[in-house]
Amino acid sequence: MARVLQTVRPLKHVPDLLRFRGALAAASLALALAGCSRPAPAADTGSAALPKVRFKTDWYPQAEHGGFYQALARGYYRDAGVDVEIVPGGPGVLVPQIVLAGQVDMAIGSSDDMIVWASKGLPFVIVGVYMERDPQAILVHDESPVKTFADLNNRTIMAVQGSNWIEYLKAHYHIDFNLIPSNFGIAQFMADKDFIQQCFVTNEPYYVEKNGGHPRTLLIADSGFSPYRVIYTTQRYLAEHPAEVRAVVAASIRGWAEFMGGDPSPGKALIAKDNENMSAEFMDYSIKAMRDNQVVSGKPEAGERLGLMTRRRLQGLDELLVQLRIIPQLIPLEKFVRFDLVPAELQSGAQ
Repeated sequence: MARVLQTVRPLKHVPDLLRFRGALAAASLALALAGCSRPAPAADTGSAALPKVRFKTDWYPQAEHGGFYQALARGYYRDAGVDVEIVPGGPGVLVPQIVLAGQVDMAIGSSDDMIVWASKGLPFVIVGVYMERDPQAILVHDESPVKTFADLNNRTIMAVQGSNWIEYLKAHYHIDFNLIPSNFGIAQFMADKDFIQQCFVTNEPYYVEKNGGHPRTLLIADSGFSPYRVIYTTQRYLAEHPAEVRAVVAASIRGWAEFMGGDPSPGKALIAKDNENMSAEFMDYSIKAMRDNQVVSGKPEAGERLGLMTRRRLQGLDELLVQLRIIPQLIPLEKFVRFDLVPAELQSGAQ
C-alpha cells in the first residue's frame, strides 16, 4: 500500500484562483497590459511551415487531456492548419500567469474561474468547451451514511479551500460543514472509514480501489453547480490570431469525439510516451469514468453535447456567482466568452 500511496498525484485541477491573487495577479496583469510580447518563434526552416500554437494543460499528460493528445497524434491540428505544441502543467504551475505573460498561447480551465477572473479585470476569454460536466466530486467510503449532498451537513471535508462549489453547496442545501486543507493524497481517507474529501471521479477512486478500498462519489455537477471545462486564451492573442484559435478549437473537439467515441489508442500512446506514470489500466479507468459520468459528452436530455456552450448556461453561472457573493456584480458575457469560434454546427445551439 505504501508504494501506491506515495505515487498518488495531487488533485489535478487545483483552482489557480487560490494562488492567483495579490502581488502575482497585480504583476501579471501589469505585465500583460503593458504589452508583454510573446517569445520569438523558432526560425522558419520550411516553406510550408504552419503557425505555431503553444497549448498549456493543467497537469502532466493524462486521460483527462486525451482529446488534445488524440488530435495531436492523429494530425488533426495540422489538418486544421496549425502546428500545436502541448505544454504540460504540473504541481505549482500557475497556468493563468503563464498565459498572461505570453509564454503560451492557449490553455484549459474552468468557466467559473474565468468569470471570477473577468470580475477582477483579467483579460481572458473562453473560446471553446471540452467537458460539459466538471469531474470534481465528493469522495466517501461505500458504507458512509453520506448518500446525498444534504448529508454533508455538520461533516468535515478535506478540500481545496476557496473552491466555488463549497459556497454553492452550503447555500443551496442550507447546510454547513467544516473544511480542512487538502493534502492531495488518499492516506487519511484509507485510514478512516468516516473520512470525506474532494476528488475527481477520474482519479482518486482508482487509487482507493487499488489499495483495497470501496469508494463512492457524489459528482458536484449533479448538485446544480456545473461549470464547463473550457479552452481559453487572452483577448490580445485572440485579436491577433483568430484563425489559429478557431483551428485549435475545431481540431480539439474532433480529437475529443474520437478519443471518447472511437479508438483512443493514438492519444493514449502519446500520453504514455510523455508521462511514464500513465498506465493503460489507469487511462482506461479514467476514460470509463468520463463516459459513465457523461463528463465530456454532457447529458443529451439536458440539450448538452460535446463542445456545446450556451449563453443561457454561462449567464446562469454568472448570476449564481453574484448570488453567492463570489463576484460583486454581473459580468457581461462579451467580457469573457466568444461563441463564434466553435464549428458552425455548435454555434446554432449556443443560445
